[in-house]
Amino acid sequence: MKKIIFKWTAFLFAATIIISACTKEMSEVRLEPTLSTSETMHVTSDSAIVVGFVIAQGDGFTERGVCYNTAANPTIENSKVVYAADTPEATFNVALSGLKYATKYYARAYATSELRTVYGEEVTFTTLPVAPVVTTAAITEITGNSAMGGGNVTVSGGAEITARGVCFGTVQKPTISGTKTTDDKGTGEFVSTLAGLQGNTTYYARAYASNAVGTSYGPEISFKTLIDLPIVTTASVTAITKTSAISGGNVSYNGGGEVTARGLVYSMNSDPTTNDNKIEGGSGTGTFVSKLENLEKYTTYHVRAYATNSAGTAYGADVQFTTLADILTWNIPGDYVEASYPNSGLANWSPDKSPQVISTIANPDKLEGYVYMANANNEWKFATQPNWDGPNYGTGGSGKLDASGGNISSPQGFYKLNADATALTFTAVATVWGVIGSASPMSWDDETPLAYDPASKTWKGVVHLTEAEFKFRANHNWDYNYGSDAADGKLTAGGANIPVTVESDYAFVLDLSHPNAYTYTVNRWGLIGDATPGGWDTDTNLTWDATNKVYTVTVDLVSPGSFKFRANDGWDINYGGNLGNLTPGGDNIPVESAGNYTITFDPWGLKATVTKN
Repeated sequence: MKKIIFKWTAFLFAATIIISACTKEMSEVRLEPTLSTSETMHVTSDSAIVVGFVIAQGDGFTERGVCYNTAANPTIENSKVVYAADTPEATFNVALSGLKYATKYYARAYATSELRTVYGEEVTFTTLPVAPVVTTAAITEITGNSAMGGGNVTVSGGAEITARGVCFGTVQKPTISGTKTTDDKGTGEFVSTLAGLQGNTTYYARAYASNAVGTSYGPEISFKTLIDLPIVTTASVTAITKTSAISGGNVSYNGGGEVTARGLVYSMNSDPTTNDNKIEGGSGTGTFVSKLENLEKYTTYHVRAYATNSAGTAYGADVQFTTLADILTWNIPGDYVEASYPNSGLANWSPDKSPQVISTIANPDKLEGYVYMANANNEWKFATQPNWDGPNYGTGGSGKLDASGGNISSPQGFYKLNADATALTFTAVATVWGVIGSASPMSWDDETPLAYDPASKTWKGVVHLTEAEFKFRANHNWDYNYGSDAADGKLTAGGANIPVTVESDYAFVLDLSHPNAYTYTVNRWGLIGDATPGGWDTDTNLTWDATNKVYTVTVDLVSPGSFKFRANDGWDINYGGNLGNLTPGGDNIPVESAGNYTITFDPWGLKATVTKN
């Protein structure tokens, strides 16, 4: 038998992506015949280049190359690429093609003789993923401002689908840089809601899917929206009188169709429609103004702007307003005004710069108000308008009003004025107000007087009250008394007794300067703070010094520490800051050194003193 001498040929094949190529010096190395495997480079989604390396070369091999498979230990029975070229160098490249994307491969160099096949070491590499494949679903449920779409991600491309949806716009080939929906992740079918569309407009839509490689788009689909309802807003209501008002609207969008009508609708019920009262305001887009007339006095109305096109009628927001009540306001000009209301801007014999009397809804012809007259003798009249156009009333004698009558004359006093516009009568009663009740010093026998302060136009004073009740009364006469049904600071004639829950010295303010809207405040005062005995938890009560007209307390204070003045053991009313000009919610007042102090507080002038004893 003929003797055949085999000489070994070996080469190395590695499965990592190459960073640098083998050098010429490496290719010229000669060693003992051995077969090895070198490296891979330029791996793509469907190909890779294998670099072979011959360590020692001999005779006898009839074929050499690379075999590969998706399972370990590939052989030439699997896929293989034969290296047919003759190269004088030790390194050579073998190109693998037709590979599957995102797939792990195993590869080995091989050499075959007539008797056997020799394999090098096994190496692995993974092909890259590809962009996904997505289809676009038909557009359905088209309205004037929305439509339904979607798609189907049929191929992930070997990487996670991180986003999918539909991109759409009025320009062809929309992309995810424009308007799009976001509809979960992964492969499979999905449904998208295309919202915020304009009416009567052609849109282009494509499904999209994104993975680590990039974003793919499905086929483009076009569709056209229907005509949509217009968009209209309702203007605020102004110039409200007893029987009229002004409003309007703005048609900012026609819905893709012609706005054939617009205007206002109104009713006493909410959300009025064109079936209710309607005021036409033209056509088209833009703003419009309409006047509502022949309204009922002192009545609450609802108004909405409307706009109509071929799609229907749209409405703006429901705006509510109330017409004025049928009440009267008369002015009280006279020679007393400047002396009685200093630094107020009011002036003598100027109806528009005078105190007023006003009627109520319940009694629209009966006017009432309180007016202070400071002069020893005061001349005045009733002016029915804020000018002298009249009618203007003076005295007709015996409490009668006369348009030709002379000035009404009154001595100094705080007057309760009443006038009957129908009967043309009036009364002017000088009043002196005080506090009366079981909580007050004289119980229900007589009122403890308050003092009138022209600067604030209020009655003030401090009264010691026990745990009982009180009211306000004038002239030792129950014809003039006020209580508070809710004890909420608002007074009504003959109203309920006002309860007192804590015995203390209370600072009163009675305000009768606003006709038919009379109010009061009643507060007890204390100190609170970490400088005081009760800390920030318990007030140290102040008592009234009737001689010096201030609240006062003598107390041990600690330092470092601070305090504030607080009313009624609560934080609704508290003062701090500069002792000469205390402010609501002002800064804590610091105590420089510990010791015994006498503190005073003026609740109306908002001044305090802190004196160390």
